[in-house]
Amino acid sequence: MTESINWDEVEEYWLEEADNDLKVAANLFEREDYSYSLFFGHLALEKLLKAYYVKQIRQHAPLIHNLERLAVSAGLELSDDQKESLIKISTFNIEARYPDIRKSFRKLCTKEFTTKELDEIKKVYQWVKSKMK
Repeated sequence: MTESINWDEVEEYWLEEADNDLKVAANLFEREDYSYSLFFGHLALEKLLKAYYVKQIRQHAPLIHNLERLAVSAGLELSDDQKESLIKISTFNIEARYPDIRKSFRKLCTKEFTTKELDEIKKVYQWVKSKMK
């Protein structure tokens, strides 16, 4: 006997996690931990896209971190600018995670750079959320 999965609950789980990670990104920014702020911004978008995937496909989201691939696999139609944004934001996952890359990434993450990139993350985040209604 297989248990039936409540896909609305799975979707809600990903939404709550995404919203929480976006708050963590903002808190890290306020503490001037810019590289990890962008890392959590990536996580927030990843989890939101997984919520969208579950809503649309009614299956568990793939275990991937590539935002553009995740969006396409969920059926989102992306403009070229949105694709570029998701590709760039996906790099924050790698650059903040690995020690050999992290040092140079931290130097890149000035307050101005991080502000611009977090604004882009929030813009994409709101767009995906609007598609979920």
